[in-house]
Amino acid sequence: METALTLTYAWLKAGHIIFVIFWMAGLFLLPRYYIYHQEAPAGSEEEAKWIDRERKLRAIILTPAIGAVWLLGLSLAWITQAWTEGWFHAKLLLVLALSAYQGWMIGYGRKLAAGVRPVSGRALRMMNEVPGIAVVLIVILVIVRPF
Repeated sequence: METALTLTYAWLKAGHIIFVIFWMAGLFLLPRYYIYHQEAPAGSEEEAKWIDRERKLRAIILTPAIGAVWLLGLSLAWITQAWTEGWFHAKLLLVLALSAYQGWMIGYGRKLAAGVRPVSGRALRMMNEVPGIAVVLIVILVIVRPF
């Protein structure tokens, strides 16, 4: 029984890491797409291409990846009983924040597609750093486990 649990844990962990990589790739690309989209003339053929690219990124990479990250991550937490660890609480909070960030970015994409551009290109460039900062903190929490 212990061997099966160990093997299952290894596969869950591998899957979790793989889908985190996919999710982060999507979160790094989406704001960059929005920057280019925002710079395209409203109603242009170029803007239509950016809207399509953004839709595909969300549908093919971001939505499946976030679902798999949550499913596999919660499975790992259940198997390891990580709920009692301080580092896990901090990691969970950061993952919740990244999930909210993705939701906000998707909402912003809908506004862009409707021709509304409420955020400056500079602000979008700064938002592009959010996933990177979160990843650094999460990796430190998981590997170093400072508390």
